[in-house]
This record gives sequence, structure tokens and C-alpha cells, in this order.
Amino acid sequence: MILISEDVWGPAFAELATKHPVKQDPDLWNKVDDLKKELATATALVVRNRTQVTAELLDAAPLLKVIARAGVGLDNIDIKAADSRGIVVVAGLGANATSVGELTVGLALSLMRNIPDSAAQTRAGSWNRTPGLELTGRTWGLLGCGATAIATVRLLQGFNISFLAYDPFVKEDDPRIAGLDITLGSIDDLVKSSGIISIHMPSTPDTNGLVNSQLIAKMKDGVFIINVGRGEVINEADLIVALKSGKVAGAGLDVRAAEPPTTGELETLSNVLLTPHIAGITKESQAKINSILTSNIELVLASTPAINAVGAHKESTR
Repeated sequence: MILISEDVWGPAFAELATKHPVKQDPDLWNKVDDLKKELATATALVVRNRTQVTAELLDAAPLLKVIARAGVGLDNIDIKAADSRGIVVVAGLGANATSVGELTVGLALSLMRNIPDSAAQTRAGSWNRTPGLELTGRTWGLLGCGATAIATVRLLQGFNISFLAYDPFVKEDDPRIAGLDITLGSIDDLVKSSGIISIHMPSTPDTNGLVNSQLIAKMKDGVFIINVGRGEVINEADLIVALKSGKVAGAGLDVRAAEPPTTGELETLSNVLLTPHIAGITKESQAKINSILTSNIELVLASTPAINAVGAHKESTR
């Protein structure tokens, strides 16, 4: 049985359901005891980002052969625990990079031109023509230089922007950044020079709380911050202080430290745009991801090496 514990579905999964037993419950991730019971007979598990696939959860899944992650972040899956049990983990890495890049650019433009407030005021009868800011010609800093950051750079090619990037895992000769005029360097150099900073980092012990009061103090006055990586990377209390003082002119946050968050001070600030972790969710990206996941599930269930595996099984992929 293929078990889907979150809101993952589409034509590719409907097609898969004609060949294999499939059970979907979009709220199952939040019912751990029920999830464990269902996993007792599951050979495949499909998750998004809410299901916490821990070693304890995997102990309840003796028949499990494959875990399919509908997205790119893998911080909710214990990869080592899966590897040790011979469970293949597959993900649609890179399939939603363009979608994330488009929202990143959209948030930056919306903040700099004050589009949401301007639209709301105009609907209410106001005709406030307060000048905004141009994006063209600025320096853009990338915290993390993986697929979503690179997609953002490609989308911004016509804006005559200078790109600085900090990513200890990417080297100057990385073929993915060839021809993109991205300058890799230290995080201090990046924040001192960038007028816009977008975050494309996962949640790890090294990145959690990285954007805090100390780092913000080194940033240019009036900087704009966009987070499409993981909410834990930003210390939200420190960001609120900077937003109130004007040190940070605006923030576009698609991800939060707790999801869904409880309503707090960020929700009251006019220079903050909040979206519900939708950067990678477009109809196009979901179709690509679902196609990748279903094809890999079928391969693994047929005892064939997966194409899009991560972790230990990556080495055996085609």
C-alpha cells in the first residue's frame, strides 16, 4: 500500500492509484498514532514537509521500501535512519526551483514598490503616489547558492544586478554558476554590500539563527530581506526590532520558524509580506514533482534503482 500523509495529489498519483493500492489522508501527519498504524502495511510513504519521518516512525513501518518527499527540503526526514533500514528516499530536487525564484523576485518587487499596500489603499479610494524604489542596478546577496538561488539569478538577468553569494558548499568552478556572474565570498562581505538579501538555506545547526541582531547590524541601512529557505534561519525577534527601527526596510517571509505560526508582531508590521510557504507550490512545479515521485516509487517497488534518490541510495541511481 502507498500511503500519502499530507496534501499531495494530482493526475500522476491518480494514475499510480490504478496500479497500486493508494491511501491518502492530508491530515494524517498530525495523527501520529494513526500514522503508525497505517505504516504497518505501507510499502511507500509520500510526505510534504509536515510529516516528521523519525527513526521511531520508521520502526512502525516494517514493509516500507521508499519515502517520497514532495518538495526539496529534507530536514523532516531522518535520512540516516532510512538508509540504515534499506529504505530509499526520493525527492524532486530542483523541480520547483523556478517557482521559488519567481516568488523571490515577486516579493522583492512588491516590497520595493509597496504594491500590496498601494493596491489596498487605491481600492479604498485613496490616490497615494508615494515613490517606491527601483530594483535595477542594485546588489543582491544570496545566502545559499543552490538551485533556488540560481533560478532567482537567472530570472533577474535583465535587471543589471550584481550578485554576491555565501555558500560554503559551492566553489567558484561549480558548473551550475558558470556564466552567471555570481561572486562567492564571506557572509560579512555579502551583508555589508547588498541592498536585497534572499535566503535559500536549509535548517541545520549551522544555519539556525544565522540572521540575528549581530548579522543584521552589519547590513546596509534600509536592506530588504526575503526568506524562501527555512524560517529557522532568521531570529524573528531580532528581525522585528530591525524592521521597527528601519534598519531593515522590509521583509518578505514565505517561511517561518513555526509553521503554521501563531499570530504575533510580524503580522502587524506594514513593511512585512507574509506568505504560507508557497514559494515552491505552483501547478507547474507540483506536476513536475508528482511525476518524478510516482515514477521513482514504481521503480523502487519493482526492485529497480531509483533515479532521484538521496542519501546512501543516491550512489546506486542511474
